Amino acid sequence: MKKLFRQLHLWLSIPLGLVITVICFSGAMLVFEKEITECVQHDIYFVEEVKNSPLPIDSLISNVAPTLNKDVSITGITVSSDPERCYKVNLSKPRRAAIYVDQYTGEVKGSSSRLPFFNTMFRLHRFLLDKRDANGGVFWGKQIVGISTSLFVVILITGIILWWPKSKKAWKNLVTIRLRSGWKRFLYDLHVVGGMYAIVFLLAMALTGLTWSYPWYRNAFYSLFGVEQSVQKNNTKEAYANKSVRKTNNNAVDAEKVSESQSPYLYWQDVYEFVAQENSDYKQITISNGSVNVSFNRIGNQRASDSYKFDNRTGRVTDHTYYSDNNKRNKLRGWIYSVHVGSWGGMVTRILAFMAALLGATLPLTGYYLWIKRLYKKNKK
Repeated sequence: MKKLFRQLHLWLSIPLGLVITVICFSGAMLVFEKEITECVQHDIYFVEEVKNSPLPIDSLISNVAPTLNKDVSITGITVSSDPERCYKVNLSKPRRAAIYVDQYTGEVKGSSSRLPFFNTMFRLHRFLLDKRDANGGVFWGKQIVGISTSLFVVILITGIILWWPKSKKAWKNLVTIRLRSGWKRFLYDLHVVGGMYAIVFLLAMALTGLTWSYPWYRNAFYSLFGVEQSVQKNNTKEAYANKSVRKTNNNAVDAEKVSESQSPYLYWQDVYEFVAQENSDYKQITISNGSVNVSFNRIGNQRASDSYKFDNRTGRVTDHTYYSDNNKRNKLRGWIYSVHVGSWGGMVTRILAFMAALLGATLPLTGYYLWIKRLYKKNKK
């Protein structure tokens, strides 16, 4: 049986090794994309000087609106708990577009954009730089990534079986990468010991990553955690259906006294202040047309958030949905992302995920070395 696992481990690794290296390396490069991007484009993301109080949200939006094309509209604004971070004004298009504005001066700092390096890394990680066929043909890059990731799981499991220690001495050898025993021994330890160190994170990243490759796998994965496959994405109205009103803004203006021609952003500042007061430990608050999303800087699902609804004509908060009341599908989707990128445990797990992905990128290369070395010895004999 062990011979079979050895053959599986070898003959799956040989044709897929370089693809796995590219996927793991590009994934590692994306772990700290946000921090590096904000460092490179610091003037866009951060204010020049923190002052006593920021300008009202509707005033800031009025500064941004004239800079936009006629076919682009403002869909929301994101306020960070960090007073040094600029407000993020979200736009209707292109997808995920935003403009950053200094909340103390009203100055439009600029638009965010993905750095070319990270754009390349993302396309490598997901599609091997391939593009979707406009005529509906096979998306080969995505298919190759999906197949390689699936078989990478098999390679990792067979590797555990092959090198699982059977004695205390073997356990000791398995936790030590020897640096003074020559580069040949170092490469062997990097493959075996390094692989064992990274195995949990690599399996977690591979198994969660497959949910973006295959709809059937995603449905099976969700079913495994008790999520009904028939559950579809809820729109804002459905998400709050049958929810009781838990918080109400008593300072709202009567709807009958409000002109229909008023600015749709008139009460966004009042709504923000009310929600911020209710959630003193928030990470960021995003306000859009009639809804508010509150995220927190906590361990676990990094996409977990509480939600509010408000009347855009009056500023009256009408509903509040806690993350704990959210449906299982939305929760699981957030957990899948958090586990895949390693953010579920904060900076510690992100660093570990980065190191595991880098080790994953070296495993095929060191594996090739061990295989070629074995072939050389056989031929020499």
